Amino acid sequence: MTNYGLVIPTYQPILDAGRTAPELVETAVEAERLGLDSVWVGDTLARAPLDALTILAAFAARTSRVTLGTSALLPALRNPILTANQLLGIDLLSGGRLTVAVGAGFAGRSEPEFAFAGVPWERRRARLDDIVALWRAAWSGAKSFHGSVLHHDSLPEFPAPARPGGPPVWLAAYTPGALERVGRLYDGWLPYPPDPADYGAGLARIRATAARPVTPALFATVLVEADADRGGDLLEEYCLRNYGRPASFVQGIQMQVTGSAGEVAAQLRKYQGVEHFLLRIASTEPKVFDEQLPRVAEVVNLLRDQA
Repeated sequence: MTNYGLVIPTYQPILDAGRTAPELVETAVEAERLGLDSVWVGDTLARAPLDALTILAAFAARTSRVTLGTSALLPALRNPILTANQLLGIDLLSGGRLTVAVGAGFAGRSEPEFAFAGVPWERRRARLDDIVALWRAAWSGAKSFHGSVLHHDSLPEFPAPARPGGPPVWLAAYTPGALERVGRLYDGWLPYPPDPADYGAGLARIRATAARPVTPALFATVLVEADADRGGDLLEEYCLRNYGRPASFVQGIQMQVTGSAGEVAAQLRKYQGVEHFLLRIASTEPKVFDEQLPRVAEVVNLLRDQA
């Protein structure tokens, strides 16, 4: 069965536009009411965000069914042992509904964030793999951890997680090295390639070499607007505000689509093998976002009806 989730914006642009933290929690509640399967938040130090793990804890308290996730957490910016404890707390508060998608940072954008946290940019992928392995060791009751970057002769004792081994951890990346690491070290894959053929090729490579079950997911930016001109204008505005680049540039890097509900559903359907769609609404204006949410739910219903 395919799942569909909503990425809820928690960064400065939507807060500057008037959205409040309690209203973001209400968005998660509404997404659950509309029948979506999951809600997700991003993680950064670059755009004055609300803390991802704090927001997810609030979501856990107000929802009862949806998966709660990060899209994607940058673990290198946080103390890994304290983060293991925070994630465990959310996992237990939510009754085992947490999924943690993680990334190593995006070259050309994330270097200042690593500098803020006092973490070396070099060997960031090995550091990420070590952090995830350390989390799993701590959640499994290990007494020590020694990886290629991180070394701890002793680990604190934590409560048992809601599921044996702790919450699933997905890798948000698409490089050739990432495709190999996903199948060895992670429970899921979260890329956003603009070409469905590239997604299919990447998934085939993962499946050919995977040593463990992997959930294939897709991060997709959507704007449901039947008026093509208005949809194009809103998407252009979003890309300029969010990335400082025109939509034509951003769409060469990540999956974005605008159109009627049927047209958006048709584009998403081209990505074969996806088991979990993460849908990000292409707007940081609260009014537009609120208008879009039921339209995104309509897209999800179309996809489910035609499955």
